[in-house]
Amino acid sequence: MVRLSIAPKASADVRIASYTERFARRVEATPPGSCPLAVQLSLLQASAAQTCGKCVPCRDGLPQLAKLLEQVVACMADEAVLERVRVLAEMVRDTSDCAIGYEAAAVVLQGLDDFADEYRSHVEAGRCGRGVDQTVPCETLCPAHVDVPAYIALVAEGDYAGAVNMVRKDNPFPTACAFVCEHPCEARCRRALIDAPLNIRGIKKFAVDQAPADAVPPAPRSVDTARTVAVVGGGPSGLACAYFLALRGHRVTVFEEREQLGGMLRYGIPAYRFPRERLDEDIRGILSSGTITARCGERIDAERMREIAGAFHAVYVAVGAQAGKRLRIEGIDAPGVVSAVDLLGRVGDGAYPDYAGQRVVVIGGGNVAMDCARTAVRAGAAEVSVVYRRRKDDMTALPAEVNSAVAEGVEMIELEAPVAVEAGADGRVAALITQPQMIGAVRGGRPAPAAADKPQRRIEADVVLVAVGQDVVAAPFEEYGMATNRGCFEADEFLAASGLDGVFVGGDCQTGPSTVIRAIAAGKVAARNIDEHLGYHHKLVCEVEVPLARENDRVPKGRVEMVERPARERKQDFLEVEIGMSREEVVQECGRCLRCDHFGCGVLEGGRRYA
Repeated sequence: MVRLSIAPKASADVRIASYTERFARRVEATPPGSCPLAVQLSLLQASAAQTCGKCVPCRDGLPQLAKLLEQVVACMADEAVLERVRVLAEMVRDTSDCAIGYEAAAVVLQGLDDFADEYRSHVEAGRCGRGVDQTVPCETLCPAHVDVPAYIALVAEGDYAGAVNMVRKDNPFPTACAFVCEHPCEARCRRALIDAPLNIRGIKKFAVDQAPADAVPPAPRSVDTARTVAVVGGGPSGLACAYFLALRGHRVTVFEEREQLGGMLRYGIPAYRFPRERLDEDIRGILSSGTITARCGERIDAERMREIAGAFHAVYVAVGAQAGKRLRIEGIDAPGVVSAVDLLGRVGDGAYPDYAGQRVVVIGGGNVAMDCARTAVRAGAAEVSVVYRRRKDDMTALPAEVNSAVAEGVEMIELEAPVAVEAGADGRVAALITQPQMIGAVRGGRPAPAAADKPQRRIEADVVLVAVGQDVVAAPFEEYGMATNRGCFEADEFLAASGLDGVFVGGDCQTGPSTVIRAIAAGKVAARNIDEHLGYHHKLVCEVEVPLARENDRVPKGRVEMVERPARERKQDFLEVEIGMSREEVVQECGRCLRCDHFGCGVLEGGRRYA
């Protein structure tokens, strides 16, 4: 009798799985600044190792492609080699039996187009293109380029005030970003090579919880220049610009249409995610930085804009995207249909809705939609549903926000596109009519939905909240003379408004709706460029001493995650939902930092960079 054993096969599979997991970690932690051709070559070589060997195009074609690409990466290729790469890749793509071959070749062909400048540099100039340089990933991927390793080291040493000022060197909203930042800095954390990215936002939150921003004096202000700058818009971008201009010695006046400063931080994010008193800590810290005057409740029209431009040496327009987009469907004007922007704006002023016993339907799939849904839960709604035309996995909202909404009882209705709002006998909303969707081909990086051959659905509702995007209120500024493109203000690479001397523009009104940290980064850049426009070249120095790097702790550890109060409790009020780390947890999390600013690529920087 011949006995068979599955043990050797299983054992080999387990070992291979371990290696592929390590490879996946390396891909996940691919740092910014890497040569894209070298990355493409490594992926092609991995694909060649996966071939089953049955079809010639994949078995022989992929190794040949890899050898040609090696010549390009080594800057030893000419145009003829590039042409051979394209021809061979097209052949492998079109004749391979399975996806291992044709997808690998398709990626090569896409790279030839996506990285055309990089290929040209390797072939013609014999070097990598501009910007290819190993950098500290967390600092590079932060739009404001905050020195993340430095403030993590300060938190580890217990110097929380120093950590707050290290953040404020590049971002005057340490508290806001500790609560609501989407933390792009974590995307390529090298700690992922060992276990998981650091919880950078959580570490920052611990720091501001111990040292409130308004209790930490900002950096010293430069000598007064007597130059005046107007900032139109008191949101994150406008206030960031005002802060950095004030530190440079300029006199800043902030004009804000609403009664309080903060922009969408106050009027777009519910208090349970970002308590208003914590926002005020950041704002008080900013206003204490120098000669900043805030004029709230002042609406700016074309005539007032002309007066401001004539009275100040420079103007920064950062009015954000304050208007909610409208859906062009039947019945959208029925009583009971509310814009998400209007709802959250009223909540920002303390006017909470009363949805007791009502059925609320939210249209959208972003963070604003989740904010509306979770607000409706807290406002006493009997039922809350989110209707989205794509799948839940395609939602642009942070997964944590979606999961929190579900835990609080929000129903996610996927693959349903709104087609009409049905009104009852009293004229008010009675139901939302939707058309089922099927997911299809990828367009613009996401699978696109299309109408499915299924009957329409009727979702009963007393209130419909529309959270499908935001628009810029541009008309008054267009009348003044500011150029727009697709509803956003035009500006050059230095954020100078097209055709207007001394007028700069940035934030959501220039890029379209984006994240808080991107708006802050725009304000930081605008302040530097306005300073240059006024004839200065101020350097801001952070006086905080960064602790010496300790030896790396390379023992794999679990990532410390932020947790929320139990759903049964938190959905009853608008109090802060998130529970911060303990000192023990934050010390462990800080200890996982590999100090890339000191070990490895960081030593190439030649010292720390300052604004």
